[in-house]
Amino acid sequence: MSRLSQLSRSVEGRVALVTGAASGMGRATAHLFADEGAHVAVTDLERSGVDAVVDEIEAAGGSAGGWTLDVADAERVGRVVSEIVDRFGGLDIVINNAGISRFAPIDSETYEDDWAISLEVLLTAQTRVIRAALPHLRRSDAARIVNIASTEGWGATKFASPYTAAKHGVIGLTKSLAVELGREGITVNCICPGPIRTGMTAEIPDEHKEIFAKRRTAIGRYGEPEEVAHGTLNFCLPASRYMTGAVLPVDGGLLIKNA
Repeated sequence: MSRLSQLSRSVEGRVALVTGAASGMGRATAHLFADEGAHVAVTDLERSGVDAVVDEIEAAGGSAGGWTLDVADAERVGRVVSEIVDRFGGLDIVINNAGISRFAPIDSETYEDDWAISLEVLLTAQTRVIRAALPHLRRSDAARIVNIASTEGWGATKFASPYTAAKHGVIGLTKSLAVELGREGITVNCICPGPIRTGMTAEIPDEHKEIFAKRRTAIGRYGEPEEVAHGTLNFCLPASRYMTGAVLPVDGGLLIKNA
């Protein structure tokens, strides 16, 4: 019996670039896309972490290549994107996941440095990766860009203004580029993770995680990196061609819970 639906839910054979892919949500995203048949460009700061993820993917029968990448290095970003296209023959998907977490009171001595590096890595770098990838995305018949923001992009936490401002900026960037690139068939969407078990939250004691999650989220627990990755994958399906400019919280209901 033939299928009644017409649109594909497969990323098999697509080429996906994932920044910050050596750990946490980036690693889970790289694994998921490889499991679904995509060729995954694994990028991160440290060679050992990149190689480990590539080895994991290849051991499971997937297709991956690894590149060291500091997203704050504009020249390196351009070179890596070119090498990915040379290796895999094109580029269909960009996932801007690389991130850092800097918290500082507005009157701290380090504030200007914290502000500058937060905006550089969390926001400016996303534009840099997109600009380098855009000529190649324009040759794809299902070009997808997914920017990772945070629930901090919807609200605020004290002492986190560099991080919070950058994440608000990612949401604005996503919406603006969705309008700008929509007529070209390039979709641009945003994921806003809530409390997730990653390296950034590893230092929070488990009992504190449990208290916070039960008080603040509808589901009552921290999320896992793969749960975020599945939200990202949904935006990247060829069938998701009419979804653009969307901002999706993957937060266990944190943003909707009043008490």
